Amino acid sequence: MMTRSERRSRRTLQLTGAVAAGLLALSACSSSSDSGSSDSGSKETSGASAPSSAKVSGTVTVFAAASLKESFTALGQTFEKQHPGTTVTFSFGGSDTLAASITGGAPADVFAAASPKTMAIVTDAKDTADTPVTFVRNQLEIATLPGNPDKISSLKDLTKSGLKVVLCDKTVPCGAAAQKALDASGLKLTPVSYEQDVKSALTKVELKEADAAVVYKTDVQAAGDKVEGVEFPESAEAVNDYPIALLKDAGNPEAAKAFIALVRSAEGSKVLTGAGFLEP
Repeated sequence: MMTRSERRSRRTLQLTGAVAAGLLALSACSSSSDSGSSDSGSKETSGASAPSSAKVSGTVTVFAAASLKESFTALGQTFEKQHPGTTVTFSFGGSDTLAASITGGAPADVFAAASPKTMAIVTDAKDTADTPVTFVRNQLEIATLPGNPDKISSLKDLTKSGLKVVLCDKTVPCGAAAQKALDASGLKLTPVSYEQDVKSALTKVELKEADAAVVYKTDVQAAGDKVEGVEFPESAEAVNDYPIALLKDAGNPEAAKAFIALVRSAEGSKVLTGAGFLEP
C-alpha cells in the first residue's frame, strides 16, 4: 500500500506535469495569436477596405433625387470597386414620387431626397431605420439656351411676355424652391409647363422646347454646353438640404450602410462638391 507521503509526492508530480502542459499550450496560442495579428496588420496596411469588403456583398438599391444622377452613378461605380461582389442599382426621379413609392412598399435600401419635406413623407410613415442626415445642399440657377439669346440676367427677366419658361412641379423640391424664390421677389410667373423632376425641366431647354428653366446649379453644370447658366441672388433664399437615410425594410442593410458611409466620406464629398453641390 502507498503511504500518504508517496501519494503526496505522486500528486505533486502530476500537478507539475499539468502546469507544464498548460504553459506549453498557452505559449502555442500566444505564438499563433502574434502571427495572426501580424497578418491582420499586413492586410490593413495593404488595403484599409479589405475587412469591410469581406462583409459587404449583394445588391444595394438606392432611390435618389434626379439631381443626384451623375454624382451618385459615379459613387456607385466606386462602391462596386471597393466592394467586389456588390452591385448598386439606382432609381432616380422626383423626390415626392420616390417617397410615395417607398411608403407604398417599393423595395429599396437607401433613400436620398432633395429636401427634408420629401424625406418627412418617409419618416412620418416610419419607413426609415434611423434618423436622416443632411449630406449636401443645392442652389437654384436659371438654365437658358446656349449663348443666352434672350439676354436673361435676372429672375424678373423670366416674366417677360412671350418667353417660354419651364418650372418643376411645386410638389417637387426644385419646384418648391423656385416658388419660394419667386415669392421672396414678389414675382408671379406662369410657366408653359410644370415638370415632375428637375432633369425633365432641363431637357425642355436642351431640346429648345423652352427658352429657360429654373433648375439646380448641379444640373446646369452636368449639362455642359447644352445650356447656359444664369445665377440670381434670390436663390440664396431657397437652398435645399439633401438628407439620406437607411430604410427600415432594407433587404441588404449592411451594404446600404456602407454606401451611405461612402456618400458621407471625404471621397464622397469630393465627388459631390465637384458636381456643384454645397457642403452641408
